[in-house]
Amino acid sequence: MRLEELAAAAQAQRTLGDPAVDVTRLAYDSRTVEPGTLFFCVAGERADGHDFAARALERGAAALVVERELELGLPQVVVADARAAMAPIAARFHGDPTAELRVAGITGTNGKTTTAFLLREVLEAAAVQSGLLGTVKQVVGAVEEEVERTTPEAIDLQLTFRRMLEGGDRACAMEVSSHALALHRVDAVRFELALFTNLTQDHLDFHADMEDYFRSKRRLFADLRPEKAVVNVDDPYGRRLAEEFECLTYSAEGAEADFSARGVSFDVSGALFTVVGREEETEVRTMMPGHFNVSNALAAFAAAIAMEVGPREAAAGLAKARRVPGRFEPVDEGQDFAVLVDYAHTPDSLDNVLAAARRLTEGRVISVFGAGGDRDRGKRPRMGQAGAEGSDLAIVTSDNPRSEDPESIIAEVLAGAGEGGIESEPDRRAAIALAFERARPGDTVVIAGKGHEQGQEFEDGRKIPFDDREVAREELLRRGGGER
Repeated sequence: MRLEELAAAAQAQRTLGDPAVDVTRLAYDSRTVEPGTLFFCVAGERADGHDFAARALERGAAALVVERELELGLPQVVVADARAAMAPIAARFHGDPTAELRVAGITGTNGKTTTAFLLREVLEAAAVQSGLLGTVKQVVGAVEEEVERTTPEAIDLQLTFRRMLEGGDRACAMEVSSHALALHRVDAVRFELALFTNLTQDHLDFHADMEDYFRSKRRLFADLRPEKAVVNVDDPYGRRLAEEFECLTYSAEGAEADFSARGVSFDVSGALFTVVGREEETEVRTMMPGHFNVSNALAAFAAAIAMEVGPREAAAGLAKARRVPGRFEPVDEGQDFAVLVDYAHTPDSLDNVLAAARRLTEGRVISVFGAGGDRDRGKRPRMGQAGAEGSDLAIVTSDNPRSEDPESIIAEVLAGAGEGGIESEPDRRAAIALAFERARPGDTVVIAGKGHEQGQEFEDGRKIPFDDREVAREELLRRGGGER
């Protein structure tokens, strides 16, 4: 594609050099540049892409997208923000795939992954082949793939949408992170639907405060202008969105809404409830227990209706939907107590998961959790409070300490926990083993914070293999399952 076409898509300030040069590839990492590549000189927190432009030239770059002119003797598209320019240029380069692909974007602090999984399952059950983009995995043309981040960079994202279309997908359920919204990764996506789950404290190492965090989420509704919107009015930030934008609303807690959950009941196999809609009532069963999962299922139901799936079809799809990896996932090796692994890593999500476990437990609730290093420190004491209040015994351990001292992180978590019913063990495997030693018949052990993750991050980017589910299985088998 000619450079001038791509420059026009980004509304470039000016183009230097030959505007007719042919571009065959896009890149923002100089290590991936090949002959014919348009290289984006993106200024990041740790490095400035302009400093790698010469390397891109050596590798055969055909042109550059820059924020300031470089003396390198090859065509350059000058823009105000190279990162922001990636989205419109990538969309144009890949033929604007979301003009054809029906995209549902799901944002919020908690529930994005489960809601995206459920919505995709419902669409598939309604004979709409659908892709998935999210934290746990992505599905492109019915093929599962690993992911590096919740929402890919714009260049990767638009290429993935094109691959979905080529693989037969006609819709996509995707998680949309606040980082992606703030960093313009989804700017050129034509969203058919935007869905908001909730907003609780998280990512305040990136956002200035909760209001700044909310403004990033609000961009999905205000700036990207989806055709339809679905909002959780049980959440105060959701109510703000509902007052400002035309949308369908849902409530699992009895608020006035277009879709409400009534008659909720739980057992170990899942949840049963009735969706009261505008025109009819629909009985829904899901394989996922917990009140928070009722809210997620209700969100997926409302989104499916907005995307023209019938209520009965939506209910049938939810009934068939499988459990999401690392979300309230049971681990059973014949032991006489329950073990659940969950991704809960915010105070609100930990509180919800422990409350759900409590409703399913005859005995005590024992929790194992921590807090990530190099991330929002303000939530650490609140994590301690949630763990202590929601558990009969809480064991605070390491999550992903990254560059920080694990003991220091644990001390900050313990500061919010109060006294009694709480212990600490920095070694995560040892903490899980300790929880099993403390467990009695009928208890439930909740291992929270990492869920589906398969590694633990330490200083200098060091990552060791660690999957809570596999470690739990190993420790249960080591102690002989149910034999005490």
